[in-house]
Amino acid sequence: MSLRHAVLGLLAESPASGYDLMKLFNASLSNVWPATQSQVYGELTKLTTAGLVEVAAHGPRGRKEYAITEDGLAELRHWLTDVPPGGPTRDDSMLRVFFLGIVTPLEAQAYLLQKAEFAARAHATYEEIVENTNWDEEMISVHGRVVLEYGLRMTTALEEWARWAADEVTSAKAIRASELARGRHEEKRGGEAAEEAG
Repeated sequence: MSLRHAVLGLLAESPASGYDLMKLFNASLSNVWPATQSQVYGELTKLTTAGLVEVAAHGPRGRKEYAITEDGLAELRHWLTDVPPGGPTRDDSMLRVFFLGIVTPLEAQAYLLQKAEFAARAHATYEEIVENTNWDEEMISVHGRVVLEYGLRMTTALEEWARWAADEVTSAKAIRASELARGRHEEKRGGEAAEEAG
């Protein structure tokens, strides 16, 4: 997903000013695709230049209200139906899990329990949003609730996995694997030290 398509998607719901778009981002898209004010205003300028949005109205203090054009709607539809989603993302936290054998089992366990707590806090935040949001029949609301359900289910799964993994890294098998890795490393260091001394 690009910021371009996020802005087009919001404007497909109704015309909005840059200020209105920022409020919509913060209320609906920020957990999926966060954006700063300067990024949104910069994207509006690019979209206007490309003919995908237009200034539909001018207000006080230089306020501009933007509306999606037919070309913009065609671009949004093309992106939704014809452009495959981006490939697998890099996940720094999962990459670390591959190498947790380098640290002690208790350090590995602490790392994973921290991930579990993070997932639990995120889940609680999503539940608050469900309870405190007026889910009306507008497009962003209906489909935003679908996205929020994804977040609820993924955080549940992440917490369950992280708690399971925290037990797994302190198992006898994991401890032996870590000890073997550390032993090989120490053996190599000892050999290098002997070579330097000789």
